[in-house]
Amino acid sequence: MNYSETLEYIYNRLPLFQMVGSSAYKEGIDGMVEFDNHIGNPHRSFKCIHVGGTNGKGSVSHTIASVLQAAGYKVGLFTSPHLKDFRERIRVNGIPVSEQFVIDFVEKHKDYFDIIYPSFFEVNVAMAFQYFKEQHIDVAVVEVGLGGRLDSTNIITPELSVITNISIDHVNILGNTLQAIAGEKAGIIKRNVPVIIGETLPETKEIFTKKAASMDSEIQFVEEETLCSLCGTDTIDGTPLQTFLINGDTVSTPLLGTYQKKNMPTARCAIKKLQSIGFNISKDALHKGFRDTIKSTGLQGRWQRLQDNPTVICDTGHNIAGIGYISKQLQNTPHKTLRIIYGMVSDKDIDHILPLLPKKAVYYFTKASIKRALPETELREKARRCGLDGRCFATVKEALETAKTEADKDDLIFVGGSTFVVAEVI
Repeated sequence: MNYSETLEYIYNRLPLFQMVGSSAYKEGIDGMVEFDNHIGNPHRSFKCIHVGGTNGKGSVSHTIASVLQAAGYKVGLFTSPHLKDFRERIRVNGIPVSEQFVIDFVEKHKDYFDIIYPSFFEVNVAMAFQYFKEQHIDVAVVEVGLGGRLDSTNIITPELSVITNISIDHVNILGNTLQAIAGEKAGIIKRNVPVIIGETLPETKEIFTKKAASMDSEIQFVEEETLCSLCGTDTIDGTPLQTFLINGDTVSTPLLGTYQKKNMPTARCAIKKLQSIGFNISKDALHKGFRDTIKSTGLQGRWQRLQDNPTVICDTGHNIAGIGYISKQLQNTPHKTLRIIYGMVSDKDIDHILPLLPKKAVYYFTKASIKRALPETELREKARRCGLDGRCFATVKEALETAKTEADKDDLIFVGGSTFVVAEVI
């Protein structure tokens, strides 16, 4: 099989959550443990940092990886989902896994798939850990796929656990209360492994505190010991950066969403903890890593500016908390007319998300080319009940082309609502 045939095989043989939703979710880690044993437990050959949470775990994971790279470590980075190419999920020092490795791994183990029937994500995790072992990395930054306690990545024992925040998402799998979701996320807290909690909520703090105590794990709540303010934005060597003052230390990041005011203190706290437990990370490496996050890791889709005149911005935020931040930033971003290209997947909390969107905007309702996508006509009807009006477009491309044609140079076009909508415009 060539690369495209290999991807077609694993997508069809192993249903992909991002394509079909919860029907692809396989609860529990027993299958992952069995698969990991089959390939020789590759995750035991390198150190790990485990990053979970509802929002922000991608930004925090990529920032930590970038700082470790700047400090001279050979760094594996495992994230999900991908935007354009499966290989984005598995990187070493920012470089995606080779097509040949993906082909060879699937070819070598596909007969075993018929014995244990792994999920797509289990194969993805096993592939990542095997690749990291063969690349002789020093440390891997491993992003949780979904939840924590029963996530396939939870076979690792990391040097540090990070939980960015808790918000309502994936309620059909994780539970429909903040407390229930926090209980699942807290599952990545390991015995005698320090844990950092990015955002503190009254409903969830006790859950994390009790779990950490039961594991004899030191716990830090970032918000309780951090002062953070946005100093402003600037462009350096053609790269837009926003600068934060965090406990007296100035750090700049190319990740531009205002929600980074939550994520950057969490990443910085994680780096400080890594320093204290023996990682050799200089102050210069910390600053360079923050500043070079996109260049070092290839992260995309976080308040990403695609063009000017008119301004086109996309963002992958898609749950209640993420959309809340995005809506505020849209209204605070200078523009003549706000035009929003919006599509959602059918298993999101649509009725609670739509009321958060700006009322004063021109909407272009659309859908991504995946099975989970909510039909654009149904999205428009739900949006109308929330005071949002617009037209329907069968494809994201058609919606974007129409918005650009109709826009003045001072307009702001936003593309979002779903990772998959963003993937089609990047």
